[in-house]
Amino acid sequence: MDEIEYVVLLDDEGNEIGTAPKSSVHGTDTALHLAFSCHVLNEDGEILVTRRALHKKTWPGVWTNSFCGHPKPAEPLLQAVHRRAEFELGLALTQIQLALPLFRYRATDASGVVEHEVCPVYIARAEGEPVLNPLEVVDARWVDPAELAASLRTTPWAFSPWLVLQAEQLDLFAARRPLEHRVAS
Repeated sequence: MDEIEYVVLLDDEGNEIGTAPKSSVHGTDTALHLAFSCHVLNEDGEILVTRRALHKKTWPGVWTNSFCGHPKPAEPLLQAVHRRAEFELGLALTQIQLALPLFRYRATDASGVVEHEVCPVYIARAEGEPVLNPLEVVDARWVDPAELAASLRTTPWAFSPWLVLQAEQLDLFAARRPLEHRVAS
C-alpha cells in the first residue's frame, strides 16, 4: 500500500499551523503550504530544466526548474531537497545555496488547480547525468541560463509559473557565458 504524503500547512505569515495529505491540498482552493524549488547546475554552468510527467496534477507536461518538492512534517528543508533530487533525478547534490528564502506564489493552471506555496529556492551543483524517475519527469535538458532566461521572457506560457517568477529574481539567469562554452543545440 502506498504511503500517504503529508504537507506542512502555513498561515498567511508563513507559520506552521498543521499538516494535511498532499492529495487533499492541491485543488481549486489550495491552502497555503510549504514547498521548495531547486535549480541544479553542472560543471559547465548549465542549468537543468525538466518537463513534468504527463500525469502530474498541476502543470502536467510543462517545462520547469530542475525539481520541486514538499518537506515532510518535521523534515529539515535541506534534507528534503537531497531526498527529492535523488528520487526525481537520481542526482547527489553539492554546494547547495539558499537563493530566495522568502519566495512565495499563487498560480492557477489550465484545469483550475491552484498552487499556493511558500517555496524557498535553492541553487545546487551536481556531477553526472540525471536518471529520470518517470513518475515525476518525462524529459530533461542542460541549458545555458541566459538562453533559458531569453525563452522565459519570450514564451513564459511554455514554462511553469514558479520558474518564470523565480528567474525574474535570481541573478543566475542574468549570467552570460562566452560562446565557446555553450553547447550547440
